[in-house]
This record gives sequence, structure tokens and C-alpha cells, in this order.
Amino acid sequence: MESKITEINGFQLYHSFMAGAQRIFENQTLLNKINVFPVADADTGTNLASTMRSIVNTAEPQQNLKYTAMALADAALTGARGNSGIIFAQFLYGFSNEIKEEETLTVSAFAEYMKNAVRYAYEAIANPIEGTMISVIKDWAEYIYLLKDKFDDFIRLLLDGLNKAMESLKMTTETLAVLAKSNVVDAGAKGFVVFLEGMFDYFKNGQIAINFENQKIEIAEAIDSINHEEITFRYCTEAMINGENLKRETFDEIMKPFGDSMVIAGSEKKVRIHIHTDEPWELFEKIAPLGTITYKKVDDMVLQNDLASNRKFDIGLITDSTCDLPMDIIEKYQIQVIPLTVHFGQDFYLDRLTMQPKQFFHKLVSSDVYPTTAQPTISEFVNRYNYLSTHYKSIISAHISSGMSGTWQNSLNASRKIHNESGKKIDVVDTKKLTSALGLIVLRTAMAIESGMDHDEIVKKMPEWSNNTRILVTSKTMKYMVKSGRVSYSKGLMGKLLGIKPIVEVKPHGKTEVFGKPLNEKASMKMVMKEMTRFVGDKKVWGYAISHADNLETAQWYADQVKELTGGKEPVFIQEASPVLVTNTGIGVVALSVMLE
Repeated sequence: MESKITEINGFQLYHSFMAGAQRIFENQTLLNKINVFPVADADTGTNLASTMRSIVNTAEPQQNLKYTAMALADAALTGARGNSGIIFAQFLYGFSNEIKEEETLTVSAFAEYMKNAVRYAYEAIANPIEGTMISVIKDWAEYIYLLKDKFDDFIRLLLDGLNKAMESLKMTTETLAVLAKSNVVDAGAKGFVVFLEGMFDYFKNGQIAINFENQKIEIAEAIDSINHEEITFRYCTEAMINGENLKRETFDEIMKPFGDSMVIAGSEKKVRIHIHTDEPWELFEKIAPLGTITYKKVDDMVLQNDLASNRKFDIGLITDSTCDLPMDIIEKYQIQVIPLTVHFGQDFYLDRLTMQPKQFFHKLVSSDVYPTTAQPTISEFVNRYNYLSTHYKSIISAHISSGMSGTWQNSLNASRKIHNESGKKIDVVDTKKLTSALGLIVLRTAMAIESGMDHDEIVKKMPEWSNNTRILVTSKTMKYMVKSGRVSYSKGLMGKLLGIKPIVEVKPHGKTEVFGKPLNEKASMKMVMKEMTRFVGDKKVWGYAISHADNLETAQWYADQVKELTGGKEPVFIQEASPVLVTNTGIGVVALSVMLE
């Protein structure tokens, strides 16, 4: 006969949560597959797994119950992703806030604190929808509260509570028409139930702690997700804001006009927000004065939904935002673009997601602080590789030159981690290029994938495509090269006095060098075309592309010249340049890239 567990301490609470996290990891593919509400972007499992990873990697167990609960809640809030992850984190925050200073938790106290925590979760959601995760949390918490004085055994409480949660989970299909149509339960609610299963198993099976350091988190390949009729807003937008006296009402008032699926979680010192919107860059301008934004995430749900329900290829393709590819190409080939960040002092922005090029150009001129740029973090790459590994047989990444950014290295480190966990083949290629040249290489890779070329053959070809690509960059002034540290102050001063309009080339080794120093913009443009004409010679051009910073006139001139050079070939794209290029060369910059067959 099993012995009763009448009280638990901080260590037992912690390890039961680890067991719940493990069950989430095991079920993330299933949760992705059944994710149809509020948007069928097939990432509920990945988002909950990411939230659990933060708990596993950050929270430390202590004998003190309240400190342990606070550590679990803070880790969840910090790492929360998606609607479900933030709701779960807010529920934990409520639980940790309700716990008194006590060494152990009785069954009665546990049930009471969990019931009280439901209010926190409901308050975080602008428009709570019954038949979702929040309903199952409420039904479970209210049911164990009713049982709290009937027996004093945690195993019995968790078993009966789990059965009730399973009943509530089944009801989600009947409650929401979109779930009934697809004949699935709510993915977030299912995630909460499997978490409860893990907690129950921990106590039932002898409280055996899970060692995550020595255990791989298996990531199985997902089956095609269930389609969804309509996405009302494009971007799933999240942020963490730190400050003093942060008020939910203030965030609520600012955020409401921007979209739906709004969740505001956290405390007066730390707030986590979630919303579906079409204009994340404008939203962040509004909330920036409220506190320090320490984390941002913007996911394109249109692309996610298309990938989940209409995956075109077996090979996934990732690049970064310095590629300058237009959205129509990104959508056509289902290319995943990881944004670099742009920093103005403590304020930071996600390239093209929380800051558009026009906004950046304006801020570059008006700000007292000169911007810097930074590569995506390893964790950002881990999350993206984790998600894509459930959809693709293999993945190819093509990034900005490692000589200009640490993006390639972080991507490589993350790819190795996910390869070790999933077994999926992932190749990360240093293209030794940036801006429109990188865009051409990524596009040629995408077209090779579309043609059915083998993964290894494509990776073998990519250095050849890079070597066959020439990029020359013209700038209107040396001022920004001096500010960014690319040119010394003395050389910059001399260049200003002489009126030099420098031409910069990205060399085959992946670093920039000054190619020419003409004294006016027209001479600079003619010098570029003379060199590109020599480069092309009698060879066939595969394609050419142009990136520019508020200088469409010059970009179009180049397009006309290369069109004549190639016998009428149209440019692959003409696009506003990434802030990474503009930070180092200034407004008015134009990058002409030509790739040979």
C-alpha cells in the first residue's frame, strides 16, 4: 500500500514541476499539431517547451517554499512564449504571491493557493475565452479546492484533480466551434493537463528527480498541422518590461487599439505582454516610455500557419534580417528570417519587426546616441531551430559574414545543440556577404531547394555562389563610417575636407575594404559600374539586386545600367537596406550586388 504524502517542501514542489516540464517536452510535437486556436501557427508545444526550458535552466530549488515558488514563477515569466506560456507563467505568479512564509504546504493550503491563483491568470487576459487553457486551469483549481478538506494525501488530490482536468479538456472541443470543426482539444489546455500528469507521476512513482543535464529532450518530427481559415493580425508580439509602479491598466489602454489575443502578466516591477497585431513597430514606440524593455519577440503567424499547413519543401531555410529580401520572396519560399537588433543606448529594436527602415533613418538623424547593432542570441536561434526541426527533414542556414557579425557563430552553436537533441541535419553557412549579396545567395539556395537539389549538394554549391557574387557599396559621406569606427577620425576629417564619397567592397574573405575614393557621387556611381562591367565581362549574370537607404533614385540608376549591361535582365529586387549596413555607412548608401551563373 502506498504511503501518503501529507505535506511537501520547496524541493518537492520544484522537482514535481521539473517532472511536469519533462512531460511538456515529450508532448510538444502533439501540442504543435493540434494548435488551431487562436491561430493555427503550430507552435503551442514549442512555446510551452520554451517556457519550461526557462524554468529548468533558471529556477533553483530551496527548502523555503515561497522562495522556490517565486523562483519558478519568475523563470516562467522570463522565458514565457506565446499565449499559453504567458498565461501559465501568470498563474504561477499568482500561486507564488499567495503562498505564505511556511516551511511546508499541506494539501489544504496547496489547493487554496492554486484556487486563488486563477484570478491572477484571468486578470492577465483582456478577453478570456472559455474552452481554452484558462478554463481547464480554473476547473482543476476549483475542483481540488472542493477536495481540500476531504483527505490529506497529495497523491490522491493530484489524481482526482487530474481526472477532473481531463474531463474539462474534453469539453474544450464542444465549447469552441473551431476545435469541434477540427475534432481536437485546445492545445494550451492539453499542455496544462500533461504538465499535471508529470506532477502526479513524480509523487506516485517515488519522487525520483529528473536529471536534465544528462538527458536529451527528444524532438520528434511533426505531422502536418490542421489548417485555420483566417488570421486577423499578422504578428504575435511579446515583450518584457522592467520598471517601477508598472500598471496593468496603462498597458491595457495603450495596447487595445493594436490588435487582439492580449495578455498582460507580471507585477509592478516586471510585466510580460502578448498581443497579435499588424504594427509591432508602432506598438513598441508607445510602450517604450513605460519602462525598460528587456526582451522582445515578434513571430510572423502568416508564415507560421503557411509552414504548418502548407509546407512546400523537406529542407528548411534560415537567414537573418541583413539579407534585405522583400516579403514576397520570403513568403514564396517559406524562408525563416531571424532579426538582428539595433541599439540606441539602452533602447533596442528588432530589425524590420519593431523598427522599420524609415523609422531607423529618422532616429539615426534625430537621436543623440549613435546606434550599434547586435547579433541574435543563441537562445533565439535555439527556439527557431527547435520549432523548425519538428517540421523539416533538414535545415540550411545562410548568414551575414562572420567577419562582420557574430550571427553565424551563434547560429552554429544553436544548430549543434538542436542537432544533438533531434538528430536532424543542420548546416550553417558563412556566406561572407551581407545585404543584397546575402539576399541573392539565400534566394539561389531557396530556388535550389525548390528544384529538388539534395541538401549536401546545395551546401557544397553555396561557397561557389558566394565567390561568384560581387558587392560594391557607395556612400554619400564618410561621417557615418567615422561614427561607427570603420574609418579613423583623422581619415574621416581628411575625407570630409576633400569631399570624398567612398566606395566600399566586401572582399571574398568576408570583410570590408575601401575600394575607391571619388570626389562626388556621380563619379562614385560611374566607378562602381565600370568595375561591375569588368567583373561581368563576357560571363552570364544569374541575377542582381540593390539595397539602399532612402536613395531610390540612385538605386534605380544602377538598375537601369545593369539591365543594359545584361541585355534587359530585370533586378531580382530593389529594397530598403538593413540598419546593419546603414549604421556603418549612413543614409543615402546604395549596395549593388551581382551574381554570375
